[in-house]
Amino acid sequence: MARVEYEDQLDDLRENVVAMGGTVVSRYDAALTALETRNESLAEEVIEEDGEINQRYLDLESDCIDLFALQQPVASDLRFVASSFKIITDLERIGDLAVNLAEYTIAAERERYPEINLIHIGTETGAMVSEAIDAYEAGSSEHATAVAARDDEIDDLCSAASDAIVEDLIRTDYGDEAEDVMDDVSRLLLTVRDLERVGDHAVNICARTVYMVDSDARLIY
Repeated sequence: MARVEYEDQLDDLRENVVAMGGTVVSRYDAALTALETRNESLAEEVIEEDGEINQRYLDLESDCIDLFALQQPVASDLRFVASSFKIITDLERIGDLAVNLAEYTIAAERERYPEINLIHIGTETGAMVSEAIDAYEAGSSEHATAVAARDDEIDDLCSAASDAIVEDLIRTDYGDEAEDVMDDVSRLLLTVRDLERVGDHAVNICARTVYMVDSDARLIY
């Protein structure tokens, strides 16, 4: 009976990590929608609901610690619990980045550089997170590796966006508007940075999944 209970605890942990992932992706998608539509009320909802994600993280952290301390897992079970512990940290941080996006939405007073498609970048990074969670749930190192490989594309998109903003600053004299422009530019560059970080956290989730399945730590950095 003890073994059955232990297996149930492992299954519950997997299900709860996946559920937390679904919540985080939902909040992140809402933050992107708020950013695209400049919907301040939606942005405020994302900020207010961050406490739920933080509480889920704390609950799952406690579950992982209990499994370490009371069940003393070994081999593949140990890798599973350790990887899950790391993955919920990445998910919690993605939730924080969603809050950042929501705060940028509220702070923005005007649209600048509409030719830079931040929503496209954000959608691609969000898809990476969702697929990384799918790979974890399925225990598929092949899927996780394929998702992680897409991060180079995200990095290129983010670099191109940042370069375009900086180049415009260099060649344009904004005169009396310079202070307002700098506020907008700073916020845009922070947005690009945070979108790139979401992709980095997706890669981390993939790396932990590969380690969990294959005991291969090469993707972990």
